[in-house]
Amino acid sequence: MFHNNKIFILGFARSGYQAAKLLVERGNDVTLNDSRDESKMDIEQVEELRNLGVHLVLGSHPDDLLDSSYDYLIKNPGVPIDHKYVLKAHELGIEVINEVEMAYRLLPKDISIIGITGTNGKTTTTTITYEIMKKAFGDKVHLAGNIGYPLSSILLEVKSGDIIVIECSCQQGENFVHFHPHVGVLTNFSEAHIDFMKTYDHYKDVKAKMFYQQDENDISIMNYDNEDVMKKLKDVKSHKKYFSSKNTISGCYIKDNFIYYYDEKVIDIDCIKIKGIHNVENCMASIMAVKEYGVSNEIIVEVISNFRGVEHRLEYVDTIDGVEYYNDTEATNIKCCQIALSSFQKPIILFLGGLERGQNFEELTPYMEHVKAILAIGQCRDRVKQYAESIHKDVYVYEHLVDAFDQCKNIVSNGDIVLLSPASASWDQYKECEVRGAEFKNKVFDLKKGSL
Repeated sequence: MFHNNKIFILGFARSGYQAAKLLVERGNDVTLNDSRDESKMDIEQVEELRNLGVHLVLGSHPDDLLDSSYDYLIKNPGVPIDHKYVLKAHELGIEVINEVEMAYRLLPKDISIIGITGTNGKTTTTTITYEIMKKAFGDKVHLAGNIGYPLSSILLEVKSGDIIVIECSCQQGENFVHFHPHVGVLTNFSEAHIDFMKTYDHYKDVKAKMFYQQDENDISIMNYDNEDVMKKLKDVKSHKKYFSSKNTISGCYIKDNFIYYYDEKVIDIDCIKIKGIHNVENCMASIMAVKEYGVSNEIIVEVISNFRGVEHRLEYVDTIDGVEYYNDTEATNIKCCQIALSSFQKPIILFLGGLERGQNFEELTPYMEHVKAILAIGQCRDRVKQYAESIHKDVYVYEHLVDAFDQCKNIVSNGDIVLLSPASASWDQYKECEVRGAEFKNKVFDLKKGSL
């Protein structure tokens, strides 16, 4: 499979780059197209692909570039589902897949996949699951997917009998055809990525796709407390298992401040270092997944007790003069910000705003009890200001985060929480939200140096 084909890759980025390398080395005729100019890309990667024989068309999407001579179109997850090449490929009968689907078809048949998806918590759940599995099974375990490691980049490392823990995004799920996990986890559903997926129903359909491609020998693990999850996966063929932070169920549940797995006490919740009930649920989902492989409670407790969180996701940065700083730049939607705000019982100074997407900030109001001031930033800062004033919160308006941070220093008090949880994407000012988070952390580190 994928030998001597003519393949069109739409989008450079990490997945496009790795897919192009793999495919050209397998004897395929590969064209890679990206609208960005070459000067805005990693020059070493561009030259590497060019030297390997990849035909690069950069800086535009020529109307006549894609034709019926291609066997596959491999779409980068970030490319819109209604891109003109995607629509044209459908018209021409060219199969549209993504890098994960392509690499999946090349995996050894006897490997095992733990696939994790959901609106929130999937990266944390994926990371915890991987760390536990790695502790239990060593080099047999690999990490891949939306977490930053294209599946094709580890393909040559994967051996017969290995286990892959993979984070799956909705953008990847859009072009899954055969891909499915042996153990699938769905953390939760809430409205997100509607600008990309067009409707919430389509978003849920895409997230559920890999579960409906499972069979009776597979396992689906789902959040019992999330009504949309339960409805969407009710007809899957796989063996359904559940976790719940609110109910005592047959599965994973909480009792007397302990997480239980089918009535077996596993871990004291006080051992979990990462904040919030949502992170307890992430741990429960991970426990459910690793128990399918017989991992001991001792290993589970050791890993979870030492887990400090995923960078940029409600990440504790430092405490300076009694003020705690948290970087939650990955909170690019309202739901994530709600989760962050509900994780603290102390006074909060909140960085809010970014790319204008029509976010409904009013949905944050029930969670604003502990917020004492809002720093409105980014493209939608004026709308954030209007919202803050409507709920009678002190608000300071700055276009850039760095300027807002300097104001923050003037209003904090001992015992406060300073929280970057912007409920907004970062593309108005940054290439990706991680850059925004790094900028926030650097300001904290600079402040720390100045206080020493």
